[in-house]
Amino acid sequence: MTEPFIHASADVKSSKIGKNTRIWQYVVVFPDAVIGDDVNVCSHSLIENDVVIGDRTTIKSGVYVWDGLRIGSDVFIGPNATFTNDKFPRSKVYPETFSQTVIQDGASIGGGAVILPGVTIGTGAMVGAGAVVTKSVPPYAIVTGSPARITGYVENSASSDATKTPAAKTQEQDDAVVRIGVGDVTTHRFKYIADMRGDLSVGEFHKEIPFTPKRYFLVFNVPSQKTRGEHAHHKCHQFLICVKGSCAVVVDDGTNRAEVLLDAPNKGIYLPPLTWGIQYKYSEDAVLLVFTSDYYEADDYIRDYSEFTKLTAKKSAP
Repeated sequence: MTEPFIHASADVKSSKIGKNTRIWQYVVVFPDAVIGDDVNVCSHSLIENDVVIGDRTTIKSGVYVWDGLRIGSDVFIGPNATFTNDKFPRSKVYPETFSQTVIQDGASIGGGAVILPGVTIGTGAMVGAGAVVTKSVPPYAIVTGSPARITGYVENSASSDATKTPAAKTQEQDDAVVRIGVGDVTTHRFKYIADMRGDLSVGEFHKEIPFTPKRYFLVFNVPSQKTRGEHAHHKCHQFLICVKGSCAVVVDDGTNRAEVLLDAPNKGIYLPPLTWGIQYKYSEDAVLLVFTSDYYEADDYIRDYSEFTKLTAKKSAP
């Protein structure tokens, strides 16, 4: 067991500091702070009392970690990132309790970013340098700007050509079904028939779409910066076609993720149960058609990503 390293110039009052943690020049740590193993706290930082920091986290120089911060493991916090814990601060006036801000495992916060109180930065998310985060950030989302908006999702090992736009199909071509490396998610390319009287695309349920729907809904008039979905289902199957315009679909099986661009009325994507789905990057004219295998049932929705990953881990366990 290796004791933590504390630089001679640091003022560290807490005894709750994990092994192999390194605390550098002129860092101040209050008595009740809890810091895990293998953490690196760089110079000129401050950590208050009501703070918990997980293992293997890096806090770069000039970061002040105020009361109410909960920072997970494997988190990166860039230099001069600013946390806040009071929405309406006044000099010498203190709230009964400070807002709790949560930075979940594996998240990264770029240098100079500002994080408002009470938000959650989701697992694996990335906050761009200088971003001002006013609302919670979903798992694996990339946010930039002021106020911060979702501009992408973190890629991982799932590999496919799912984001490539298919050429329009002709009547002679066979239908295409492609597994994209995320669970049993598949992309589908349907018949496309061009005609001077108007184009036609057609697909058949059960034969080409792997279930018979009981419900459909349309999503349209979505502001381009908005994100929809952000949930999975216990039992319900879904099939998505952007019949006009375009939108991007992120699919996640708890281990792998991929992004698929739906930008043609003859292209669709199948989401089986226990697939986390997100839709964003809507074009101004986008109309997304969604078929579902079951009627609406609130209890079938999984809206918490950590609950979703626990369920998928249990499913894949031997």
